Amino acid sequence: MSKLIKVDGEYANWIKDLSLRFRQSQIKAAIRVNSEMLRFYFNLGADIVNKKAESRWGDGFFKNLSLDLQNALPGVKGFSVTNLKYTKLFYQLYNQLFTISPHDGDQLSIFQISWSHHKYIIDKCKKDTDKALFYVNKTLENNWSRSVLLNFLDTDLYERQGKAVSNFKTTLPNVDGDLAQQLIKDPYCFDFARLTDRYNEKELKDALVKNIENFLIELGNGFAYMGREYRIEVGNSELFADMLFYNTHLHCYVVVEVKTRKFEPAFLGQLSGYVSCANHVLKRDGDNPTVGLLICKDKDDVMAHYALEGYNNPLGISEYELSKLFPKDFKGTLPSIEDIEKELLPFELDTNLVRL
Repeated sequence: MSKLIKVDGEYANWIKDLSLRFRQSQIKAAIRVNSEMLRFYFNLGADIVNKKAESRWGDGFFKNLSLDLQNALPGVKGFSVTNLKYTKLFYQLYNQLFTISPHDGDQLSIFQISWSHHKYIIDKCKKDTDKALFYVNKTLENNWSRSVLLNFLDTDLYERQGKAVSNFKTTLPNVDGDLAQQLIKDPYCFDFARLTDRYNEKELKDALVKNIENFLIELGNGFAYMGREYRIEVGNSELFADMLFYNTHLHCYVVVEVKTRKFEPAFLGQLSGYVSCANHVLKRDGDNPTVGLLICKDKDDVMAHYALEGYNNPLGISEYELSKLFPKDFKGTLPSIEDIEKELLPFELDTNLVRL
């Protein structure tokens, strides 16, 4: 660092501005390069399909194409046999966008995420263009990493999004009601909570709070965690809501109640009471009406619809699922250090291969 930057504030600010502009230019250049590469892959896939290349040049077509492109473009990556097959699938998955609406914005969105993201989406969505676009746009909206995208692909977010039973259409303005409905999933996947097969309600809530980052990711974009057993003073009484969140998209508080049993209509009375109290005590100017979300182990959708008819507060009802449960004494079933050492005694370890 020069002496000038230490003594001249205007000069120092200019250097800072130049650095920022350079970083922004780098990002824009990287985005352009990525976009152009994806367009090349799309057009390459189109060539393979339209030329009927596989039937025209035989079973070894992709292997030959890979060798010839690497020979013609030495040092350029991306021409493996596997990658070339993905370009064909890429074109087939999104080609209809260009025939239905040549100027559709979705065409642009498919060229704005990374090729690695696309390969995950292609693997999971196959030929379902609407499903693939859902994940493309969610990736763009939420800046999902590849691992987050893969998690939501594996847990079928597309099938779960907006599927909760709710009364949002009758209790919220049209725009807010539609947005609220899309934010609520059914079921919620709580596989990140490591629970035993005899877990109770407290253990589930403890696990959700312990894994609050994963819980927020599962809830969706815009949820901010406010607290558990959130205390709300009402007159001379106090209430304790299971969990309280604030959603920055809906601009409202969200009260979440978790039940480890099948849905019962009585659960809604408790939740609606919390929502009403939150509106009077927590809601401020600029906040929209508080939303209540009940997450149960199971529910009868018809019963849930009927039960919601008696409430004016916006309430949603979803299920949760846990596919990974452990035996009650699963820790006791793990081998001890002594057991492991006994197993290793008969063998000689190669110290050149073992690194602790």
